[in-house]
Amino acid sequence: MTRDELLMRISIDPNVCFGKPCIRGHRIWVSLILDLLASGMTIPEVLQEYPGLEDADILACIAYGAEMARERYVEITLENEG
Repeated sequence: MTRDELLMRISIDPNVCFGKPCIRGHRIWVSLILDLLASGMTIPEVLQEYPGLEDADILACIAYGAEMARERYVEITLENEG
C-alpha cells in the first residue's frame, strides 16, 4: 500500500472529534493510536483492543505522524554531554 493510499484512511472533519485526525469511519484519533504504540503496545495488541481496525489503519496513523513530523518540530531538551 502506498503512502497516499494509507493517508486516504485518515479523515479530518470539523464535525467529528473536534476536527482531530481520525481513522476514516471511526472516532479513533490518530494521536491515540500513536500514543499506544509509543507506550509499547504492539500492532496486534492495538488491533485486539480495537477490533474494528485493520493493520493498514495502524500503518496509516504512522504515515500521518511521519507527515506531521515533516511539517512541525517538537522542542526536545538535549542532555549535556560531559
